[in-house]
Amino acid sequence: MLNDKLKNYHIILASGSPRRQQFFKDLGLDFDIRLKPVKEEYPNRLHHFEISDYLAQLKALPFKDELKEQDILITSDTIVWHNNEALGKPTSEDEAFFMLNALSNTTHEVITSVCFTTKTLQKTVNSITKVTFKKLTSEEIEYYIKTYKPYDKAGAYGIQEWIGKIGITKIEGSYFNVVGLPTDLVYKTLNSFL
Repeated sequence: MLNDKLKNYHIILASGSPRRQQFFKDLGLDFDIRLKPVKEEYPNRLHHFEISDYLAQLKALPFKDELKEQDILITSDTIVWHNNEALGKPTSEDEAFFMLNALSNTTHEVITSVCFTTKTLQKTVNSITKVTFKKLTSEEIEYYIKTYKPYDKAGAYGIQEWIGKIGITKIEGSYFNVVGLPTDLVYKTLNSFL
């Protein structure tokens, strides 16, 4: 349905995430994948959704001079916000353990920002979901890290994986946002381009 409405546009998804790519397929959209390396660093003064907004916009920068009239570039970033700090992707087993241990028996926020960039316009939207974990045992955390190697996931976990199924007791907001893309918001924003 949306694909027909967007037939005069060319959608570019700048994401290597297989989950995000699948969401775009599930939304029935025709799109190209284009990747450009970006150093994902942000100023210390930023907090909460400001961080993911900034990083989603930063990922659009390398494409700025090559966008054509009908292009819509989509970039996004997800962070986990816990105890007033951002958790990104873990770089080691120890870091993944530290993150999951910190999230155990608490509630955190998963924030995904999506940036839509055209030749003349840039719009950034974000979605916030509250997620509560039960008390995870060291054994459960170690098993999950060794089996699933969650090094490409903010906060060191995927809600759709084993740890989400056994560990999450409550979720407030969009489930798909936690997986990596607030599909309802993407759908709504793309409709607003028409």
